[in-house]
Amino acid sequence: MKIAAVNTHILDYKLDQAFESASMRFERRQHCLVEIVCEDGTVDWGECLGPATINAVIVRAYAAGLIGSNPLETEKRWLELYNRLRDQGQRGVTMTALSGIDIALWDIKGKHYGASVSELLGGRFRDRVRAYATGSFRRDGVDRVQDVAEEVAGYVREGFHGVKIKIGFGVEEDMAVIAAAREAIGPECRLMIDANHGYDLLEALEVGRRAAELGVDWFEEPVLPEQIDTYRAVRQGQPVPVASGENWHGRYAMQEPLASRAVDIIQPDVCGVGGFSESRRVVDMAAMHGVRLVPHVWGTAVAIAAGLQFLAALPPNPPRRRPIEPILEFDRTRNPFRQAVVTSPLEHVEGVVTIPDGPGLGIEINHDALRRHALKEA
Repeated sequence: MKIAAVNTHILDYKLDQAFESASMRFERRQHCLVEIVCEDGTVDWGECLGPATINAVIVRAYAAGLIGSNPLETEKRWLELYNRLRDQGQRGVTMTALSGIDIALWDIKGKHYGASVSELLGGRFRDRVRAYATGSFRRDGVDRVQDVAEEVAGYVREGFHGVKIKIGFGVEEDMAVIAAAREAIGPECRLMIDANHGYDLLEALEVGRRAAELGVDWFEEPVLPEQIDTYRAVRQGQPVPVASGENWHGRYAMQEPLASRAVDIIQPDVCGVGGFSESRRVVDMAAMHGVRLVPHVWGTAVAIAAGLQFLAALPPNPPRRRPIEPILEFDRTRNPFRQAVVTSPLEHVEGVVTIPDGPGLGIEINHDALRRHALKEA
């Protein structure tokens, strides 16, 4: 078996209503899928976290080194691609692009051996996983407090056991939003807050101390991802568990935060950390340092499928009679092609998602949807 072609698909949709996090504004939804075609006709898929057009350029730069190679040698392919651009950067888009390729290679391997990726990673510890709803971005032209309260109340009605809301826009505005969200979802539903590195140290400490009284499960990305010392100060200076990791690409970026206990919860994204190959190493690193791992997931159904396979193979933490089960991040923001790209949508039922057990990622791509939502070149 050899690789015959590597293709990218940039999906695009202009939003009717823009929304924003503390670090970026979304006027369009864009995601980059990676398609690898083998000489025997096998076609397999991955997805890259982050800027779609830039990821596509890097994937195409990697592609020349893949043609004619054996896709089943996933570790060998990973190292070849990583080494190719290691002098130019071991993080950022070099890793997110590599992630999409690596996911597709594992999809190939699963189809070749007739096994799910989670089985190939070592075994399925679970066939279903509870999901929490991610949303509550700041939207244009609405009363933010009321808007968030109504949105999260809807997630509870759908059956989600937890919600994550976006903050980072200013301490007082954010505290009003957090309080409204807690009142809307009631005392039993889990509440997480995500600042998308929108605060400095003093703001993060104040928000953490005040949010603790409202029963917040974790405080995600309170400060800039480069500032590991500041993460430690946030963790030590307020009581809410600190989470981060979606922007720490690869094991070397994860090493210092884990070893120095800068976070309580590490959040690798399979589509950004280096694919399944690197995710396995990060799991072992987190276990060695006793840090809880809750994956980040953001993208189309291809990214969701990758996240589900990763979650299926994630060992119980800790290995006890009633372990702490991992949970799936489930994006609920506007994205008309999220589920359309697969023939069988990966949706939840009362806040629970079934993990596909078919070969590879366990999904089939809807090519009509790819064509319909393809980026139109200017």
